[in-house]
Amino acid sequence: MMKERASGILLHPTSLPGKYGIGTLGRAAYEFIDFLVKAKQQYWQMLPLGPTGYADSPYQCFSSHAGNPNLIDLDLLVKSRLLQPADLEDYPHFSDSTINFEGIQQTRLPLLKKAFQSFTTYADSTEKLAYRNFLKDQSKWISDYAIFRAIKANRNQKPWYQWEDPLKRREPEAIQAIQALLHEEIDFNKFQQFLFFKQWIAVREYASNHKVRIIGDIPLYVALDSADAWANPELFEFNGQLNPVRVGGVPPDYFSETGQLWGNPLFRWDVLKAQGYRWWIDRIRTNLFLYDIIRIDHFRGFAAYWAVPYGEKTAINGKWIPCPGKEFFEALRNEFGDLPIIAEDLGVITPDVEELRDSFGLPGMKILQFAFDSSEANDYIPYNYVKNCIVYTGTHDNDTVVGWFENASAADRAYVLDYLNTNDHDIHWSFIRLAWASVANTAILPMQDLLGLKTSARMNLPGTTRDNWQWRVAADAFTPELAAKLAHLTVTYGRTKKLKITN
Repeated sequence: MMKERASGILLHPTSLPGKYGIGTLGRAAYEFIDFLVKAKQQYWQMLPLGPTGYADSPYQCFSSHAGNPNLIDLDLLVKSRLLQPADLEDYPHFSDSTINFEGIQQTRLPLLKKAFQSFTTYADSTEKLAYRNFLKDQSKWISDYAIFRAIKANRNQKPWYQWEDPLKRREPEAIQAIQALLHEEIDFNKFQQFLFFKQWIAVREYASNHKVRIIGDIPLYVALDSADAWANPELFEFNGQLNPVRVGGVPPDYFSETGQLWGNPLFRWDVLKAQGYRWWIDRIRTNLFLYDIIRIDHFRGFAAYWAVPYGEKTAINGKWIPCPGKEFFEALRNEFGDLPIIAEDLGVITPDVEELRDSFGLPGMKILQFAFDSSEANDYIPYNYVKNCIVYTGTHDNDTVVGWFENASAADRAYVLDYLNTNDHDIHWSFIRLAWASVANTAILPMQDLLGLKTSARMNLPGTTRDNWQWRVAADAFTPELAAKLAHLTVTYGRTKKLKITN
């Protein structure tokens, strides 16, 4: 898996250009794939595609299986006659550079409901058969998700753990009653998933036909307010009142004196093991249907995870709990064969994490921005790389290269310029060249770094919940000149053809 020299671009679909305030799975997605081909890139990496919850974060989704309805392209609904051109004439103007998630959600919802009404009334037998087959194929998760979202909508978006007890505990009579009451909303939620999967499959097939592979992303944990936690409470550390006993995070380190308190419910790995890890296998199966390769966020949690008592205000008072990661990945390998998985192994990584990663041949991650700490040596400097890794100029959690360089200490900037034997002109291209020239089998850069954008284009600032995930690329960014320049570097450093790699 990922043994040939290749490269690609990180760009979340919501960041694509378009006229409806958010990137979608329509024309711009296909044009971006065309750009990747012209630039001789073999990978399109993205963030999780699930329906976002808290703070609009793709790492806090309402489901580990469902797709984000905000990505459904409206023009394609017109093309399929589920909407009429007149339905979009009064669509409000939103910013082309940032996403107004709340405004877009409120604007799109009535249009998607109208498309649902059109489908219910006018769909022919072939379309209805495709819909029934979709529901059958996704039967393991879609009903729970559709009911979950319907109840939330009916209760002013309250999280499930604040619902009345019979619904909170999924008592059969309460579920039957709510299904009867909210059957139209439940069916609408299923239909939205049908549209998302239909449009996404078309995008993925187009990418595959053009020799572009999709790198998806899944968090280790699920959100507390998710269909996963509500429908499977036995898999998580909940008490008798269905409140978390302990939650996830990371301990204090160089970057944070109090650590990071994420609040995600922790898995009961003993229960997962007793069930043959079936829940995780089903989750991975859905994601391998969506993507060619999966990056698993917070991979170190499969060796040991930081558990913080529920109710703590910081992550200080946690402790490391061992995880049966090797047995878990063996179960995945028995199910799927070779695992097309990238291990997000950033941060303070201990030998047991490295052993788990390497025993399954999983590539780890190297971030160039982390390499140039003038005060100490580290594993992110390119001369320390092994071939089986992925080098990034930065990730969605980093500042842009230009922003990072502008804000770096004088000593770190001097180290960068000396190491690269360059000046500070077009520093992003120096970083790209360094990544592309490295021995790493795979090199990835965020679209913001390819464009040389400053801090204002940053995707996410960890530890904050405002003004993240909003960046969008300009409509005129994918120029032939830019594609040609990246293609030249890609050819120069041998990332355009499949080579036999010997480790």
